[in-house]
Amino acid sequence: MAPNVCSADPSSDSQLPMPKDLSGLFVPSMRGPVKSAFKSVMGNPTLAMINMAGGVPHPDTFPILRLQATVRAPSASETAGESAVVLEKSTASQTTESLDELLQYGDGCGVDSYCRFLHKHTQRAHNPPYSGWGVIASCGNTDAIGKAVSLFCQPGDSILVERWTFPGTLSSLRAAGVHPVPVALDSEGMVAEDLDRVCNAWSGSTPLRAVYLVPTGQNPTGATMSMARRKSIYAVAQKHNLAIIEDDPYYFLQLPQYGSCADAGESPDSLLPSLLSLDTDGRVIRLDSFSKILAPNLRCGWITAPRYILDKLQIINETTTLQPSGVSQGLISRMLNDAWGMDGWDAHLRQLRATYARRRDLFVQMVERHLSGLVDYAVPAAGMFLWMKIRFSPAAQADPASMPRLLEAMKKCGVMMAPGMPFSSTGPSSSDHYLRAAFALVDVG
Repeated sequence: MAPNVCSADPSSDSQLPMPKDLSGLFVPSMRGPVKSAFKSVMGNPTLAMINMAGGVPHPDTFPILRLQATVRAPSASETAGESAVVLEKSTASQTTESLDELLQYGDGCGVDSYCRFLHKHTQRAHNPPYSGWGVIASCGNTDAIGKAVSLFCQPGDSILVERWTFPGTLSSLRAAGVHPVPVALDSEGMVAEDLDRVCNAWSGSTPLRAVYLVPTGQNPTGATMSMARRKSIYAVAQKHNLAIIEDDPYYFLQLPQYGSCADAGESPDSLLPSLLSLDTDGRVIRLDSFSKILAPNLRCGWITAPRYILDKLQIINETTTLQPSGVSQGLISRMLNDAWGMDGWDAHLRQLRATYARRRDLFVQMVERHLSGLVDYAVPAAGMFLWMKIRFSPAAQADPASMPRLLEAMKKCGVMMAPGMPFSSTGPSSSDHYLRAAFALVDVG
């Protein structure tokens, strides 16, 4: 097996500029040489060593001898084109570790073969324009958000977020004692001019060091940043020296224009560039997840950032989750490296976009047919959400019980949507008359 790509081969991008040093934005506990005292001495033992350093169980005691999963071909349906993904107890494949290695303790970076595939994927999909970047495994983006935020914020600090944002992020911030600072949203996501205004007007007791955002298929509004908006947001971050936490689980669910044919071959292959792909400074910490593009409870994702930032995240991993399940990482690695390959992975993502485009189009047609004049909305160009503002009468708008009554009536009819209040970074308000409808899970004919 090749070395772990928590730190990628620096020779492969030596012609590109080095990232700017943002370590001055770290919280005090993350500045300087932060290392695991134990692991800095013992390193990362291999199965070939006579290892008496750590409390590591012998693999002969592991009762799981073999795991096999049946995987369908990326563009197939039902049972057509199936293949077997097998993990053997003591035998590694040419690409993937043995089951004994996958079941053993990890190093905080992630399984080597898993990270190597994701490094190659990130290079192809985003091509970061600086040298010295790498990837590290996460347990999905909710896990990654808390860890990324903890690099730049400690209790009492503040972080810039979208006016409406992922409730998991807001919960994580509350638990960490970090205050969200809302920035206005429009049909293209976070508004660059308002981000600049908020930064210029900031008078908090501690400086603003980071901005958190969802640039593609934003949760909950479904907004997607145009190329111009992404460049503007990045320019404001440069002006105010902000780290950008790019939470982008819906990036590969960019959808064709509403009403167009959504066959797999006609879903968009030319995707909007990520903020990472524009990141000449190395100020983007990009969060990706398999939750929306493979399966949520694999609990696997990855973070892309400059290697000196990944070193800090590795220490955080070592004191928290360590890394995702080795079995999950191994299954994903074997499937993507062997069963599908990079071409198959690309085909799978195209098929996903076509699938969600059909679901979105049908759902929007139902809204046009049954809710015309009752709600305002914009058709999402990515993701899996339709964000609707309820057109209450003036009297209903003034009544704080209007939304609870509506939600209760929907439940009685066997329908559930998410109200807007949990997504509000300004706190709950009885005037927040919004619903988020997720069209991903509803079966379509």
